[in-house]
Amino acid sequence: MEQPAARLIRRTVREQWRLLVLAAAGNLGRALLEGASLAVVYLAVEVAGRAQVPTRLFAALILAALALRIAQALLHYLSSVSVGYLSARCSRRIQALIHQRILAFSFGHASGYRVGDLTELAASAPAAVDVQITAIHHLATLALLGLTYLVVLVSLSPWLLLAAAAIGAVVVVLQRHLLPRVRHSAFSLTGAGVAISSRLTEDIQALRLLHSLGQLQPAADRFQAELAQQERERRRQSRLTAALAPLDGLLPTLVVAVIALVSVVVFGSRGAGFLPSLVTFVLTLQRLNTVLNRAAEAVTSLSANAADLDRLNRFLLPAGKQFRRLGGRPFTGLHQGVRFEGVGLRHGADQPWVLRAIDLEIPRGRTVALVGPSGAGKSSIADLLTGLYEPSEGRILIDGVDLQTLDLASWQRRLGVVSQDTVLFNASVGANIAFGCPGASRAAIEAAAERALAAGFIAELPEGYDTLLGERGHRLSGGQRQRLSLARALLRDPGLLILDEATSALDSRSERMLQQALSALEPQPTLLVIAHRVSTVRHADLIVVLDCGRIVDRGRHHDLLRHPQGLYRQLWGSQGEPTGSPQAPSRHS
Repeated sequence: MEQPAARLIRRTVREQWRLLVLAAAGNLGRALLEGASLAVVYLAVEVAGRAQVPTRLFAALILAALALRIAQALLHYLSSVSVGYLSARCSRRIQALIHQRILAFSFGHASGYRVGDLTELAASAPAAVDVQITAIHHLATLALLGLTYLVVLVSLSPWLLLAAAAIGAVVVVLQRHLLPRVRHSAFSLTGAGVAISSRLTEDIQALRLLHSLGQLQPAADRFQAELAQQERERRRQSRLTAALAPLDGLLPTLVVAVIALVSVVVFGSRGAGFLPSLVTFVLTLQRLNTVLNRAAEAVTSLSANAADLDRLNRFLLPAGKQFRRLGGRPFTGLHQGVRFEGVGLRHGADQPWVLRAIDLEIPRGRTVALVGPSGAGKSSIADLLTGLYEPSEGRILIDGVDLQTLDLASWQRRLGVVSQDTVLFNASVGANIAFGCPGASRAAIEAAAERALAAGFIAELPEGYDTLLGERGHRLSGGQRQRLSLARALLRDPGLLILDEATSALDSRSERMLQQALSALEPQPTLLVIAHRVSTVRHADLIVVLDCGRIVDRGRHHDLLRHPQGLYRQLWGSQGEPTGSPQAPSRHS
């Protein structure tokens, strides 16, 4: 089975065949000109050895040799640029393919990767493809040059062919002995590099936690340990790769010296007549040695690159991966509501159930709240509703239509989601609010911020809506980030607004004001509210109580408080709320 990287390179080569033709023509021209230049060298030495040296002829031969080298240089430039263009196109496509593959994964599968692994792969993959293309191009070029040198050597003497064969045999023996070790070392070095990249990414993302818990030095120690492992692998690989060059350089020199001495002894009686053949032979053999050395380096480069290329291929192969669902009926708007029918969720056949037997209805224009202890499955219901996961059993109906038959992207574009873990980008305030709504006007952005009670603090920022927030919005407080996230959701004019601990970073006064602002929205959005503090959902039209992945109770706030042993009453009392608190009227009372 052809590997994905090789398939991409092959497809790019077919599309960019003109570049390949230019590179091949350049390489073939270089080989022919190399043979011609050796013939010129032979003639120049022969002319120089005459008793009366014809100056004009010798000068013409020297100029011809120079012209041939210039022509070779131009052809070398042409072939290198052609291959460089081809490599640039392949690198662009491989990076786009990696990005596309990450986005094509289902959320559950993609979240199983470490961020550092993915960023390191995206950074190293283009270089791996470039090394592959460049090394193969070098091998093709060197093969043509080597063939030229062999033809010249055979035409001069079988001795030269034997010498070339001896050098080639020695190089092959060395490669067969050292290259498996180089390959193994490359795999170990790649693994060490991935571990370092992942560790660095995790430490940067957890800087706040490391500072807060006094774990900076342990983090530094762990990173130093992984750097030390990488250094050991680098040293090992350096010892292996460095052993090839000295041996490859010494053996041909010894061969040339021995053959030159024997040639002088055997053919010395021919005097100057043998000198052109001997000089051309030595020069050709040296160039053949250079070609063999470069070929060995190219093969070594391919072996060292095998680890990165194998890792890239394993990532791109679809086997064992889960992908985001595509296609289906376009979703145009919520008219009736959402209904869960016997829905269950688990993240693998051998994993425990996260949710089980969930029957729930969310009517259009109403507010349904989910409460329960941590790990009860509240956020998992939101994840199913937003399409991050698919039900392991049961079904979710949108206006009576199974969510699995709807176009997922069109459904998600009509949702507004605000979670506790707010995601903001290193962009302006306005751009963060407008994310996902590229055509939003400035007036619409400001109106959404006003409804989310964010306009006040935005006006106090140095450049208002044009203020850059910095990486992950670190310049803002948690409450400010949540209000920007809510403004982003409201700008979409969602058919269903999901608030997953969306007010956890707000104080009680801001939370009450925000609830009043949401209640005043026209038309009334359909709300699914997930809360840890039960006081924030007391006015919901329906409160659903979850525990251990199942619905254990449901009703209005006042009704749920009437159950003495009910979990809702326990949660209400454990958070310091008086159990006799009267119920405030809901917006639909």
